[in-house]
Amino acid sequence: MERRIGEIEFGGEELPRLEEPHALAIIKPWIDVNNVGSLVLSHLEALFGAQELGRLAKPGDFFDFTRYRPTIYFEEGVRRVRLPNIEIRYAKREGGNDFLFLHLLEPHMQGEAFVSAILELLQELGVRRYSVLGSMYDAVPHTKPLLVTGGALGAEAGEALDRAGVQPSDYQGPTTIAFFINQQAPELGIESMWFIVSLPHYVQVEEDHMGALRLLEVLSSLYGLLIPEEEIARAEEQRQNLDRILEAKPELKTVIAKLEEFYEERVKGQRGLRLSPEVERFLREISKDLGRE
Repeated sequence: MERRIGEIEFGGEELPRLEEPHALAIIKPWIDVNNVGSLVLSHLEALFGAQELGRLAKPGDFFDFTRYRPTIYFEEGVRRVRLPNIEIRYAKREGGNDFLFLHLLEPHMQGEAFVSAILELLQELGVRRYSVLGSMYDAVPHTKPLLVTGGALGAEAGEALDRAGVQPSDYQGPTTIAFFINQQAPELGIESMWFIVSLPHYVQVEEDHMGALRLLEVLSSLYGLLIPEEEIARAEEQRQNLDRILEAKPELKTVIAKLEEFYEERVKGQRGLRLSPEVERFLREISKDLGRE
């Protein structure tokens, strides 16, 4: 027997009882560059032994299956089709709040209904805080600690963001309708946070462990999480690989130096800064070159 909360269905008859859960969400493909948020959620789910909870009952109401393609797989020799869908998991932990992990897809249709479905889920499960984890390309060097920008709605959430060293975001421009979840959650008594790690333009990889480590550091400061040595090692290996590329491309050194200067000004809190058109053009060109290696 399955149970439903609005548009979301769950296996089993009863929902788990969670202790003041905090929800951590990623939204693909909108702001999960180099799969940073996916890596972080996968790590946390493995760390806490997360269990499946639910998904949309009719994903076709929200997603265009010519854009998010169904996949064929075999189950005990029988060919089956899996539809693209969101994934919801949960985990209990001792000595702290429980977690809800949301792997969201940006809706193509009925965006307002999608937002309402997620908010209804958060309310039903008694979620105290909803946070979006993300990543984007930015004018930052790999030689400095990656910047994390974000925001918070709710007094305690704002203080937590400050303690985590997250810089306030001054971004204005296109976004996803899923951000309405963050905007409307406080009206339901749910704190809202978002933090986005900036990745170097010239680093285009399938799994960005430097970015994942930076987000894990932020979450560690918020929740006292242990960062595994292997993730630190992967991030350091990626950094060393980039250093070797830098040595092999002398023309990149000048650009990195300018990015480092730009970085320091941003850390000081100066806003409205822009790189020169020449540097921006070179970053685009070098990104294409490195992507072919």
